[in-house]
Amino acid sequence: MHHKTLLVTGGAGFIGSNFIHYWLEEHPEDRIINLDKLTYAGNLDSLRDVEEKPNYRFVKGDICDKNLVNHLVSDADVIVHFAAESHNDRVNLDPEIAIHTNIIGTHVLLDAAHRHGNKRFHHISTDEVFGHLETEEGFFSEETPYNPRSFYPASKAASDYWARAYFKIKGLPVTISNCSNNFGPYQHVEKLIPLFVTNLMEGKKVPLYGDGSNIRDWLYVIDHCRAIDLIIRRGKAGETYNIGTNYEVANVDLTMKLLELLGRDESSIKRVKDRKGHDWRYAIDATKLKSELGWEPEYRFNEALERTVDWYKTNEWWWKKLKNDEFYEYCRKNYQENNR
Repeated sequence: MHHKTLLVTGGAGFIGSNFIHYWLEEHPEDRIINLDKLTYAGNLDSLRDVEEKPNYRFVKGDICDKNLVNHLVSDADVIVHFAAESHNDRVNLDPEIAIHTNIIGTHVLLDAAHRHGNKRFHHISTDEVFGHLETEEGFFSEETPYNPRSFYPASKAASDYWARAYFKIKGLPVTISNCSNNFGPYQHVEKLIPLFVTNLMEGKKVPLYGDGSNIRDWLYVIDHCRAIDLIIRRGKAGETYNIGTNYEVANVDLTMKLLELLGRDESSIKRVKDRKGHDWRYAIDATKLKSELGWEPEYRFNEALERTVDWYKTNEWWWKKLKNDEFYEYCRKNYQENNR
């Protein structure tokens, strides 16, 4: 097997940084170029352990920068595209950022991959493109029609269609994966699990949307990385693979689990007004990934959740500085009141 060079976009983000750690461990002979704009969501602290490795290189830049992207793609064998504006509340406040990064940026990357000899391209997407499930029944499969209900998933849906068009029209060997909610180490404190864990550690309350009945299918980020690895190596060009574990839990039940793990009770919950267009239930059918590529999650949800809580407990240095004035200002805008 010849040594590969991977261009990873958004590699300083949550899933991207976990993927880089995973790939360098599993494929130590490969090279990684990490292209990241370092918005608020990108954090080089997450890559402190690998920054000295000779086969790892960080490039600060925007995926919309055509010259830079073409230069980096020409040097890569595989493009793994994570970079996205992915936080619903932030994108709802400023929808244009999603057009810039999620649509135009994806186009620039696909175009460069095509120009430089149709490089292998893996595009990371989300289950939110399918909209939501309104009952306890049914799952999203690869055949589910797209029905995004807010700006972030609408922009991801557009980028998925764009990637498929590059496969159909230009013959670019593209694969797409749509995954459920990820959790694990190095996840920004604005997301549910890290926000709740760190708030509880600081003796603060946790802001729970609405009645907490919204259901999510949770995927441990390491299992997600293993799935991407399989798709890159064995996935079929032009195909989409759903990644999920069928571990569904309502937000209120997840909150209870976290309270228990951190020795707190229900008095630590603060109910906040539900978000507009808040999808009720996501649930993924990952049969295709399991039957065609042989993927199975390695971690059970409760074990993965405990590992995650432990990581935040032992890595206060990593998350403490993310809870800064800008973050609280965003929380105030979002929840219309300060959750300090």
